[in-house]
Amino acid sequence: MEGSSVDGQTSVMDLPDDCLRFIFQWLDCGTDRESFGLTCHRWLDIQNLCRRSLQFQCSFTLLTRSSLSQPIIDIRSFHVSRLLTRFQHLNWLSLSGCTELPDLGLNQLQNYGSKLQTLYLDCCFQITDNGLSMIATDCSSLTSISLYRCNVTDVGLETLANTCSTLMRVNLSYCLHISDCGLRALSQGCSQLTAVRISSCRSVTGIGFNGCSPTLAYIDAESCQLGPEGIIGIVSGGGLEFLNVSGMSLTLNGGGLAAIGTGYATRLKTLNLRMCRNVGDESIVAIAKGCPLLEEWNLSLCHEVRFPGWASVGLSCNNLEKLHVNRCRNLCDRGLQALRDGCKQLLILYVNKKNNRVSLTAWELFKMYRGNVDIKDEEVMCIGPDWIAR
Repeated sequence: MEGSSVDGQTSVMDLPDDCLRFIFQWLDCGTDRESFGLTCHRWLDIQNLCRRSLQFQCSFTLLTRSSLSQPIIDIRSFHVSRLLTRFQHLNWLSLSGCTELPDLGLNQLQNYGSKLQTLYLDCCFQITDNGLSMIATDCSSLTSISLYRCNVTDVGLETLANTCSTLMRVNLSYCLHISDCGLRALSQGCSQLTAVRISSCRSVTGIGFNGCSPTLAYIDAESCQLGPEGIIGIVSGGGLEFLNVSGMSLTLNGGGLAAIGTGYATRLKTLNLRMCRNVGDESIVAIAKGCPLLEEWNLSLCHEVRFPGWASVGLSCNNLEKLHVNRCRNLCDRGLQALRDGCKQLLILYVNKKNNRVSLTAWELFKMYRGNVDIKDEEVMCIGPDWIAR
């Protein structure tokens, strides 16, 4: 073998590149993987070719204590260009936190973006529809993209949907220029869509989801201006398992959320209605009856839920394991008794015991009859699975 030593023995340096790549891929320790390329230029090239993910210290995609203590580097276009040239086979890339990165900083994706499957651009404030067009053209294999707080519009979203038909997970939270038109293009153009986040997209009413794919199982629409027709659109696919409409605007009052329980959300397992202050018993009764698989339901700060609503939860939610009733002003002794006598699978009840309408006697009776239920005097803001895990 070429490069063998005088005595006829060979060393690891004589191994072909294929063998070295195989060895590198079996290294479990991150330190070992990072040290691999320090051996020589040849091993560094192999390390570069084998690298599949990349993020910068300014990224908050995977924050660690050590990363927070490091000085922040202002990432520019030439940084991205050099790194994409060096790591040519990435399938996961986070540029999150690169606040000054312009659209032109994505130019190198035309050469090395074809294998990219996951892309984070959170807080890339300079990325616009032009940058999204580059991504759509150069990264046709994308399955996940996060555009949190990017300055993109419906035009860019439509371009993305027309080209990246394999998209499954999209984060549009705080994209203030997105409307139902862009969501319609996304839901119609991406038939494999499973998760969408549109938190605080104030121009979205939800009707853009009308006729969405049954694969769509996760929608986070916190603090959106949803209307009754929008709620129908959100559940229209029939495959929804997680829905967050917490902090919803006042455009939906009383029974405005009843559409969730009309038969399209029978697979729903997690529902967050936290701070939906005006949701009433009509909606609660419809949801409790129409969503038999519910396992976790956040009703914290739902002040208009009264005894008929609590009674329906106790009677119909037979699979409910976690219930949040923090600071619900109209939870009373009778309502607590309804929950006590029903909800046979309940394991955890999140509640603030300072509720003046629930007596100490009612709480003691609950504990006596339902000793298996863990009563937690704490308030949980976020519930359910992570969107990217869908």
